[in-house]
Amino acid sequence: MLDVLTGFAIIFTVIAVGFLLAHRGVIGQGEARLQLNRIAFWACTPALIFSSVSTSDTSAFLSPVVGVIAAASVATMLLYWLLSALLFRRSFAETMAGAAASSYYNSVNIGLPIATYVIGDATYVVPALVLQMAVLSPVIIAGLNAGGASLRSIGGSIVAGITAPVVLAAFAGFAVSASGWEVPEPVLAPLEILGGASIPLILMSFGASLKGDSVLTHDRLPTLTATLLKLVGMPAIALGVGYALGLDGTELYAALILAALPTAQNVYNYAATYQVGQTVSRDTVFLTTFLSLPAMLAIAALFG
Repeated sequence: MLDVLTGFAIIFTVIAVGFLLAHRGVIGQGEARLQLNRIAFWACTPALIFSSVSTSDTSAFLSPVVGVIAAASVATMLLYWLLSALLFRRSFAETMAGAAASSYYNSVNIGLPIATYVIGDATYVVPALVLQMAVLSPVIIAGLNAGGASLRSIGGSIVAGITAPVVLAAFAGFAVSASGWEVPEPVLAPLEILGGASIPLILMSFGASLKGDSVLTHDRLPTLTATLLKLVGMPAIALGVGYALGLDGTELYAALILAALPTAQNVYNYAATYQVGQTVSRDTVFLTTFLSLPAMLAIAALFG
């Protein structure tokens, strides 16, 4: 249990540091704060993704657990779009931010320790990470970047999604891992150092964004919808898909735990980078990070 608590402690501590630095004026608001997100988006996170994926075992990508997580992620996103159309209408880009917040889970700084301790095997985390970066991230980034309905804007959004640094890093890392080529240490070591700055930068910007703006002050219904879908809806969908595929035991348990992980800070980073849907993504990350532990404990009691 110590590894799980450590993962949560890291997140809350760095967020608190960002909040305090913003309160003291060390981290400015607006453009000054967004520089942290841009550095993470364009340099540090791609380095983290490549260094993690390129050293992973690609055989785990064929696991049915990955298929369950993929289906649950897509179904949860679609369900958010449906609820948004029925209950609260937002722009296309803002709706994409909420849909991402409801389905894009934290597979790195919470996912790894939880998979290691709660599931007892971190095998499924890296394939889940690649799935998000290579499949979901292009769709999310394209949606956030959508500026209108013209063919030119749609095409530009698709290109922006496919060519985003985090997506290219995921593809490159997978290609290296699948080929069996070992990245030379003089190349890999600097990338690991650079990638190590990704999570602190995103979390400090996240903490700084909380200064002067309480959670659930704005976009309350979209945020609560995304939070409920992330903590209850996505695990429920994963359970249904898992049963349909005949999963049981450890594989079903792993799929449910991964589905219940909190919303990833990358969702907020994408929203901050493109400056759309920042409130719903930020508040959903905040709420699910606090509430995911009880949700996972419930899953552990029922299926562990």
